[in-house]
Amino acid sequence: MKKRVLIVGGVAGGASAAARIRRLDETAEIIMFERGEHVSFSNCCLPYHLSKTVENSNALVLMTPQRFLKQYAIEARVQSEVTSIHPAKKTVTVKNLQTGETYTESYDQLVLAPGANPVMPKSIAGIGQKHVFSVRNVMDIRALKLYIDVNQIKKAAVIGGGFIGVEVAENLKMAGLSVSLVEGTDQIMMPFDYDMVQILHKEMMDNGIALYLSSMLTEINEHSIQIKRQDKAETVDADVVVMAIGVIPETSLAREAGLAIGETGGILVNKNYQTSDPDIYAVGDAVESFNRMLHRPGRLALAGPAQKQARGAADHMYGGAAANKGFIGSSCIRIFGQNAACTGLNEKTAKNAGISCQFAYVMSPDKVGLMPGSHYMNFKLLFEVPTGRILGAQAIGRGNTDKRIDVIAAMISMGATLEDVKDLELCYSPVFGTARDVVNQAALVGTNLLEGRYRQVPVSKVRELVESGAYIVDVREEPEYNAGHIQGAHVIPLSQLRERMEEIPRDVPVYIHCRTGQRSYNAVCCLQGNGYKNVWNISGSFLGISLYEYFNDKVNGREPIVTEYNFK
Repeated sequence: MKKRVLIVGGVAGGASAAARIRRLDETAEIIMFERGEHVSFSNCCLPYHLSKTVENSNALVLMTPQRFLKQYAIEARVQSEVTSIHPAKKTVTVKNLQTGETYTESYDQLVLAPGANPVMPKSIAGIGQKHVFSVRNVMDIRALKLYIDVNQIKKAAVIGGGFIGVEVAENLKMAGLSVSLVEGTDQIMMPFDYDMVQILHKEMMDNGIALYLSSMLTEINEHSIQIKRQDKAETVDADVVVMAIGVIPETSLAREAGLAIGETGGILVNKNYQTSDPDIYAVGDAVESFNRMLHRPGRLALAGPAQKQARGAADHMYGGAAANKGFIGSSCIRIFGQNAACTGLNEKTAKNAGISCQFAYVMSPDKVGLMPGSHYMNFKLLFEVPTGRILGAQAIGRGNTDKRIDVIAAMISMGATLEDVKDLELCYSPVFGTARDVVNQAALVGTNLLEGRYRQVPVSKVRELVESGAYIVDVREEPEYNAGHIQGAHVIPLSQLRERMEEIPRDVPVYIHCRTGQRSYNAVCCLQGNGYKNVWNISGSFLGISLYEYFNDKVNGREPIVTEYNFK
């Protein structure tokens, strides 16, 4: 008997489910409903139309209804909104948004992929004005681009420092606008830890974006916005405003149909992506998933997980088993010249969850230094104590950070430990990496920390050390020290350390740093081998300290503790 499958929503979840069902069943009748004008488009590429990186907005549309019908025998009805579901009758009510006609369709199985809606708080005065936009689909980005071009907009404000907000801000800046980014917390890109994200803060500021952190939008006016920062009201010029403070799952259909909703606000699904009604499946941004790192429900609004869920749901319809393993949370972004990627837990999330953890922070070349285009990569590897199990990683640099994080994501999925990662065999060529890749290097550092071979302090504690008069030793060569150094640091180059060791006191804690952490580690080992008991390595060292302090000094108006910033 021919199966009839209805799908609510297209894009990553709905369109992937439809295509998989067709591959599994050539005879099935498949109808997809999309209330927008486009059933399949690249939502992740939307911001790049603003800078004309994607010059023609038509290129954002991946599949048309005509191609779905001709190539896959799937009927895709756009501008068709499913307004209600009747589980007992196994029917849905559909409204044709062009004609206003309402009709009923029956199903054997139903797939919900309605996605998520941008958060647009009605409490913000002026949020309904014509120059306020959100970015969810092709029509949204076209409308925003058209408004900017027609009105010759020069100043924009982006509200929200997540993926969409940062990408919109970057592309508006690349398009020649003056851009302000307003974020309610003390950092952009919350999947990254505060120490790591300073590199991204600096990159945005260096490229002319005005950052307003720990700032709340209170009012939108015709040519400005009002924000509250540190209990003070400020006015920021803006002729266009883009709201990107987050999304909420589209669950109204599911709720009205009596389907169960999870504790995080998404549609509750089981291992096979079935809702509380076994003939109704749900996938994508609208569902509640499982955070396999924290062992509790969570949500992850990304295209990759939506596609995997869609395939799992379709497989289960035809007798297969879905591999619903939850998510570990892997993502990446480019911000001007910096590439940033992360996976698993970050330090703050792990500690808030009560997980005993430690991290290795290394700055290593992304390829052999002799090769053109070699740059330092900042890499933070989080591991569980005392097991050494890999919990997460973050990488930021001008090279292939995504490649390194993909390695860690795979290792996390396999339950790997530091021991597994430190000896992991990876590809090597001078033009691609180093013989001991930053991934291996971080695991080696982590192993040393786990085994207690030495102790470290993070770059975020250096100001505290300086202001308390701690004994800090700079083991770089004197020309490096003269080009920029930490206030009050004692310069004893590694090349002279053994001859000048007696200059270093034995009765107080001693903190060692260099440019990247490598020479300072060797200095720590040397001092410990000569009887020093209270020696600490500063993780990240001078380059990391400079990057961290640069932003904090600039934003908070503090006196620098580093005499000169040297980021080369």
